[in-house]
Amino acid sequence: MELALPFLLLALLASPSLAHANGNGSNTTTYIVFMDPARMPAVHRTPAHWHAAHLESLSIDPSRHLLYSYSAAAHGFAAALLPGHLPLLRGSPEVLQVVPDEVFQLHTTRSPEFLGLLTPAYQPAIGNLEAATHDVVIGVLDTGVWPESPSFAGGNLPPPPARWKGVCEAGVDFPPSLCGRKLVGARSFSRGLHAANGGAIGVGKRTFRSARDRDGHGTHTATTAAGAVVANASLLGYATGTARGMAPGARVAAYKVCWPEGCLGSDILAGIDAAVADGVGVLSLSLGGGSAPYFRDTVAVGAFGAAAAGVFVSCSAGNSGPSGATVSNSAPWVATVGAGTLDRDFPAYVTLPTGVRLPGVSLYAGPSPSPRPAMLPLLYGGGRDNASKLCLSGTLDPAAVRGKIVLCDRGVNARVEKGAVVKAAGGAGMILANTAASGEELVADSHLLPAVAVGRMVGDKIREYAARGRGGGRPMAMLSFGGTVLGVRPSPVVAAFSSRGPNTVVPEILKPDMIGPGVNILAAWTGVAGPTGLAKDGRRTHFNIISGTSMSCPHISGVAALMKAAHPDWSPAAIKSALMTTAYTVDNTNSSLRDAADGSLANAFAYGAGHVDPQKALSPGLVYDISTNDYAAFLCSLNYSAPHIQVITKTSNVSCPKKFRPGDLNYPSFSVVFNQKSKPVQRFRRELTNVGPATSVYNVKVISPESVAVTVTPAKLTFKKAGQKLRYHVTFASKAGQSHAKPDFGWISWVNDEHVVRSPVAYTWKM
Repeated sequence: MELALPFLLLALLASPSLAHANGNGSNTTTYIVFMDPARMPAVHRTPAHWHAAHLESLSIDPSRHLLYSYSAAAHGFAAALLPGHLPLLRGSPEVLQVVPDEVFQLHTTRSPEFLGLLTPAYQPAIGNLEAATHDVVIGVLDTGVWPESPSFAGGNLPPPPARWKGVCEAGVDFPPSLCGRKLVGARSFSRGLHAANGGAIGVGKRTFRSARDRDGHGTHTATTAAGAVVANASLLGYATGTARGMAPGARVAAYKVCWPEGCLGSDILAGIDAAVADGVGVLSLSLGGGSAPYFRDTVAVGAFGAAAAGVFVSCSAGNSGPSGATVSNSAPWVATVGAGTLDRDFPAYVTLPTGVRLPGVSLYAGPSPSPRPAMLPLLYGGGRDNASKLCLSGTLDPAAVRGKIVLCDRGVNARVEKGAVVKAAGGAGMILANTAASGEELVADSHLLPAVAVGRMVGDKIREYAARGRGGGRPMAMLSFGGTVLGVRPSPVVAAFSSRGPNTVVPEILKPDMIGPGVNILAAWTGVAGPTGLAKDGRRTHFNIISGTSMSCPHISGVAALMKAAHPDWSPAAIKSALMTTAYTVDNTNSSLRDAADGSLANAFAYGAGHVDPQKALSPGLVYDISTNDYAAFLCSLNYSAPHIQVITKTSNVSCPKKFRPGDLNYPSFSVVFNQKSKPVQRFRRELTNVGPATSVYNVKVISPESVAVTVTPAKLTFKKAGQKLRYHVTFASKAGQSHAKPDFGWISWVNDEHVVRSPVAYTWKM
């Protein structure tokens, strides 16, 4: 498995417990304690007061142990506890659940044009929305922000909306005056990490104890969502043009919850809690959520509270593709976003002595390997063992490497770290070659030395040449760089790293929901880190180009801000429905979307409903809406206990319907799980709300595989007024035998002359 850089979205690093030493040297562990708000005595002024008093009643000193109190997105607190404290809390009737804190890691100009936001036909709609987005605040939970970036300039914006309650916290190198009309809030949360690390944060690294961004990831995601318009933006000359966020008129509030050691669940929940209380309209979280039951998933619990308050929550799907069943952040109340490519590329080439010119990509912007284009010796395995083929630290022999182009296999360590290893050993350049694990996916990097990344097939040709050359002559190669190219075909393509379904927490909910641009994305960057993020990278740039579902997530966050501005009365579920049912699944060659891993046709486990289309999403015709009560019924269908449901919903009086199944949630997609022995037929119900013309008639269109018979009743929906809701039922009957192991896919669409309201259907069989 390849280790990603800090600015790439990683999967959850689940840590069952985080032990640390408190000030007295006693070993404590951080836990999140969920409380029953119905049991709060009236004598307490606030939940925080009650939480502290409850600890005192159990002889637990809150001044030493209490870290956070939560009340907006969740009910409970985080505390650093001794082993003897746990039975006291778990035996308390006021306590619903006690769970150990967990460590999460971050998952990592052209996109507005690519999404159609700058096309002439769309400009009138955007112009009308520009003023309306001024009232939308996007809360970004990440590594903080670099406030001096021109992407945070807000001189032409009016004052923040009157309902906004956020603040700009003073901290190290971060006076409150750095906030303004674009960046309207900045807070940092580190008590959980501080407790877990015995008070140490960012050991050996320059770390700001404030909302200031040392890493760059948070600045990049925040400005992708809502960065101001900046002319002549580029990364060292690459991707030159005008940089702008998806919703340049929206406001940004930064909640720094991630530090060099990672992001603690207790800090993340504190950030969500504060953001909801501050009044954000959209939350963007480019970090992983694992695959735990929702009542044990900190992000899922906090996101439910945010969604119940009307906040749209966008989360990254993860960077663990192309393997299946890897998607994270799978709760149905969040928008789970995978990654696709843009129609922009950064070509580079490897030329062999035979004249063969092999394609790759690169963001290298320094001098050439030699004063003029020339062949240089090529080396593969410049060390004592096979580890040198991976170019791991300490594996290359400088005597063998000096002055040569080194061929490195992708994997294990970070891509840019390989380049640093080659440079440190005296290498003149690097060819980074994919193996079967990465397939044909190409991700450009701003390496410290001349370097070209190539796909597996090209890599195999170079590997074969390098091995053959040893016996028949000295292997040679030449590197060259082609700058920035637009109009790449085909695009979009599903990124190979983008995590895939099926959903391992609840297979009946199809995830991811959609994909957005997430490969080679240009956005603002920190002022204290180079584009590689490596300590030895002394270059500084206002913008950087990076990749990951971390990048696709804020694209959707920004588009959601536009949607909230256009439809302020829509629920988060309605906005997500509009984004999903209008998404597209054909590329710019009018062919079905493909998978970058191997060039094969992609499916709904890779792209969900498809690639987001903001223009069409503004007018979806119909939406699948979901209420908080609907989500509660869904949680009941998972056989969660009453306390576990209350942890998520914060409501003690949930009434569980008897005949509600997970697949009955009014979701804009379907995931049908057949059990051939007991459930060869599945029946689902859905309800559509008319958000288009008052009088509208839709007819159903079904595309199904040969393995399944699909019946929709009724086949026609006739709406007579705006806001009207109509139900339909779908019966899925498996025609496949018990040996049918591969998943199948189809579509259910409601169609009229103006709209196509399309839902993907995934079929899986349990043996």
